[in-house]
Amino acid sequence: MSNDKLIQSQDELREVSDNVLKLAKKYGASDAELSLNRGAGLSVEIHMENVDKLEYHRDQGLSITVYMGKHTGSASTGDLSAQAVEDTVKAACNIAKYTEEDKYTGLADADMMATEVSDLDLYHPWNLEADQAIDIARECEQHALQFDSRIVNSDGASISSYSGLGLIANSHGFTGIVPSSRHSLSCSVIGQEEGDENMQRDYWYSSTRVNSELQSAKAVGEKAAEKTLARLNAKQISTREANILYSPEMARSIISHFTSAIAGGAQYRKSTFLLDCIDEKVFPEFIHLHEQPHLLRAFGSGYFDKEGVATKNRDIVTDGVVQDYIMGSYSARQLGLKSTANSGGTHNLTLDSTGQNFDELLKMLDTGFLVTELIGSGINNITGDYSRGAAGYWVENGEIQHAVEEVTVAGNLKDMFKNIVAVGTDVDLRSATRTGSILIEGMMVAGS
Repeated sequence: MSNDKLIQSQDELREVSDNVLKLAKKYGASDAELSLNRGAGLSVEIHMENVDKLEYHRDQGLSITVYMGKHTGSASTGDLSAQAVEDTVKAACNIAKYTEEDKYTGLADADMMATEVSDLDLYHPWNLEADQAIDIARECEQHALQFDSRIVNSDGASISSYSGLGLIANSHGFTGIVPSSRHSLSCSVIGQEEGDENMQRDYWYSSTRVNSELQSAKAVGEKAAEKTLARLNAKQISTREANILYSPEMARSIISHFTSAIAGGAQYRKSTFLLDCIDEKVFPEFIHLHEQPHLLRAFGSGYFDKEGVATKNRDIVTDGVVQDYIMGSYSARQLGLKSTANSGGTHNLTLDSTGQNFDELLKMLDTGFLVTELIGSGINNITGDYSRGAAGYWVENGEIQHAVEEVTVAGNLKDMFKNIVAVGTDVDLRSATRTGSILIEGMMVAGS
């Protein structure tokens, strides 16, 4: 999308937004809030050099929530024509007439709306043509297949690019619009040792706001091949207690289990093992978990949440002690608190490192299990019981010995949080949760 088209599209979305709010008043709403989006992109999937999928994306949509006093109605449409928009607003208002009254519902507080918004450098469109995309994906797959004779097949390579606009507005007078882009390149291949019936699959991907910052087709393909080869000759291990090192990609899930437990919804429903945990020491003293919503080009950046509430740098855990929950306005009201600007999720949630790189963490692990894949979801948010299928590598004397598959790692999240020993410097930036590897002592590994 060119700059001229971007400006034009912003103006068009603002016009739709203004019309929606006027229509909501016309049909009896006391307040309303809406989100609008418009974007375009291209995605290609290659398998053994053949084009499996080529898609152009061009989408748009409106979602509106109206309030008639303490009654709520919502509706959405992908058609932004004047008649479709009016029908959607009218539908939302009709729904509100039939919903039960809820004293906690309504817009976020007017004095919490974002007023200072600057460019976070999130918008870098890529004029990616189909032929170019196919060539890049093919090159990526070829580098993976040619890396080693033990790479015997491909599960495909893909490339995608998407750029668009998102607009949030409400009847407080708030309007916020964010242009953004995301580009990715991935590859997955299959490996097999000669004379061995067992095959292994692994993958790698690169994802950025700016296409020039993507890893090269060669780098992504070869990394996918390396990871696949490392999984050959995988073994089971016997059931035992072991220290576990979660790779950065898997460590994000540990953080997500914590944020689910301190979410406002879980707190007011009393469906969490960390109920009423503010000022409670949940982690070791070296743990600092915080939000950084205004980082340039980061995937979790934004000056406001989905309700228009202004975001800010915020400590969630300091010195191992929980400082605050994660809430939008509805759950905050249920708890008698204020929104933490987390309607729609967290913003660049960051777990600070304890200073060790990956190799140093392996030495600290000494003997134990490096988890690089998690399977299934055996998490009980009420009790904290944790059990997930896993694959990775067995480590002895700080060095990887062999791949491991078909095991289960288990524990209780309260114990796991307290038994974190270190957090690595190997931070994965391909997500809105930013953490390095996490080393945890004393978990159960159930194997053969």
